[in-house]
Amino acid sequence: MQKKMQVVQTLLDTLPFIRKFAGKIIVVKYGGAAQVNPDLKQKFAQDIVLMHLVGIKPVVVHGGGPKITQLLADLKIPTEFVDGQRVTTKEAMHIAEMVLSGEVNKEIVSLLNDHGSKAIGISGKDAHFIQARAKDRSKWGYTGIIEEVQPEVVINLIKEDFIPVIAPIAASKDPGEPGFNINADLAASRIAIALKADKVVFMTDTPGVLDAEKKLIGTLGSEKIELLKNEGVISGGMVPKVDACLEAIRGGVGKAHIIDGRIEHSILLEIFTSEGIGTQIVH
Repeated sequence: MQKKMQVVQTLLDTLPFIRKFAGKIIVVKYGGAAQVNPDLKQKFAQDIVLMHLVGIKPVVVHGGGPKITQLLADLKIPTEFVDGQRVTTKEAMHIAEMVLSGEVNKEIVSLLNDHGSKAIGISGKDAHFIQARAKDRSKWGYTGIIEEVQPEVVINLIKEDFIPVIAPIAASKDPGEPGFNINADLAASRIAIALKADKVVFMTDTPGVLDAEKKLIGTLGSEKIELLKNEGVISGGMVPKVDACLEAIRGGVGKAHIIDGRIEHSILLEIFTSEGIGTQIVH
């Protein structure tokens, strides 16, 4: 009986958060171990489906870098990264779109559907809802910078009670271009802004942003972020994540968080507990 009462109390503890976020859009950038580990995949799907069932409107934006890197290696196509972002050659662009819009996107959609929700997969090329330009063609190739997000496509899916699952491939305004590979963190930020999301959550393979002593920093502002970047404490793949968080909150998103996707049910712990987990980025 005591165990049952604990379950009831846990459910009651979530009520204030369910009320707070009911009807709100929450964008989740899905990547890292949570996208690879079979058990974490299931826990992620359960989290998203539960959010959906209690009236939250989740939108999933996913990466797929490791699978792209592996296929490029298998095909003996060289690849390199600068500041945590892939340099996308024309050959790599075709592989990136195949992996992201095809294999990864449909796997996530199937996973969510298997757990009882209606999920549907799209990329930024669908209805050209994400349009981009080259970041620096001579240096970055077909790695793009988002110029415009037209949210109507996603909003219509949400209205029809779908969970949108978005691959970060953008269309080009110039005819004949193959499109652009967009960093998934930066795509999640711009999509969250366009959707006027209440929250954007970035899943990663660290507890959050760590200081020089590898201790978790609970809250970070823009000035401290720039200092830590200059000192090399924030580096590599964490750079686009903190930049995406800053862009999101400056663009009107309520809150931005970087959480540890290796923890089971990390999304629920972030949304439905007062303590939360990971690092919160503020102005």
